[in-house]
Amino acid sequence: MRRLIVFNHISSDGYFTDGNGQFNWASHLSNDPEYAAFVAENASGEGHLIFGRITYQLMASFWPTPTAAQQMPEVARGMNRMRKTVFSRTLQDVSWNNTELIRPANDDLAAAVRELKEQDGPGMAIMGSGSLVAQLAPTGLIDEYQLVLNPLALGSGRSLFEKIPRLLSLKLASSRIFNNGKVYLNYVPARSNPQSSP
Repeated sequence: MRRLIVFNHISSDGYFTDGNGQFNWASHLSNDPEYAAFVAENASGEGHLIFGRITYQLMASFWPTPTAAQQMPEVARGMNRMRKTVFSRTLQDVSWNNTELIRPANDDLAAAVRELKEQDGPGMAIMGSGSLVAQLAPTGLIDEYQLVLNPLALGSGRSLFEKIPRLLSLKLASSRIFNNGKVYLNYVPARSNPQSSP
């Protein structure tokens, strides 16, 4: 079964989007060569990106553009090249290359994601898409939570684990501190978490 990770930036006050639903603040302090290499390395591999509708529309409006190619060429190439799946009940079509639109049968997101995990292919990563994360976290389908803690406070926004129905215990697997003050935290679910049956 393929691994499913979450990769997201969070602010020091715990938000993954600001009060306007944006996450462009995550590029703050990105001019650290070590951190820039880390970002480029993450985008250089093969992978399968998973989005909800809102994050998909934000990403699709930026990464295919000349501005993205000029500002972050390696990341833009990776984002545009990788296979992408967007889960949505309201989108009619998708235009970003290598993107598949899935409307989960009976609104059963967990079953649709489990089916994707059982297919052959590279590992999968959810980016942004807090509603997907919150729905999938209690099911045990997410194998890792890779979070970049940013040294700034937003004052308002959305929590990545908004309205999860039960306590989610995580275990720190690794961490890395960058000179720009960003901290990479890699968590895995603790064994005591209740999980849905496979």
